Amino acid sequence: MKPTARPILIVPGYRNSGPGHWQTFFEARFASARRVHMPCFEEPARDAWVGALDRAVAACAAPPVLVAHSLGCIAVAHWAQQATRRVHAALLVAPCDVEKSDLPGCLRGFAPLPQGPLCFPARLVASTNDPYVELNRAGEMAFAWGARTHVVENGGHLNTASGHGPWPEGEALLSALL
Repeated sequence: MKPTARPILIVPGYRNSGPGHWQTFFEARFASARRVHMPCFEEPARDAWVGALDRAVAACAAPPVLVAHSLGCIAVAHWAQQATRRVHAALLVAPCDVEKSDLPGCLRGFAPLPQGPLCFPARLVASTNDPYVELNRAGEMAFAWGARTHVVENGGHLNTASGHGPWPEGEALLSALL
């Protein structure tokens, strides 16, 4: 695949994405990709994450494509509700349901889930057996945000633990947004 000149911002979730995660592979594969470094990956705070994302978008020479995972998807949705900067598109993979009561308290600080449409095209990728969001709940998020949905059968949380290091299907979804 040819590297793209369009900026790509990798937006990790809770505890970041390690060396074997598909986001790390995307960051290495696409020359224009860079990771958004959140103020604290272990104790995330909504306002701090939204601010970090806004600064990262502002630093881009052109409207970027956002590639978010898990809590990063929720940060993108919160950012979009107040965004004054343009984004080309977003790939939102395995958003976590921050309104679930069995999540760590720091994640519930991102509740309630934003309900307004995103101000850019988006593709939400959900798995049929994600432990952090039920498929119908992911569908509700996609509908509220105006995102197209892509379902992965038995993909778990679409992370390293569920076998998603190099992820050709995800790379194809990103390429379509570019």
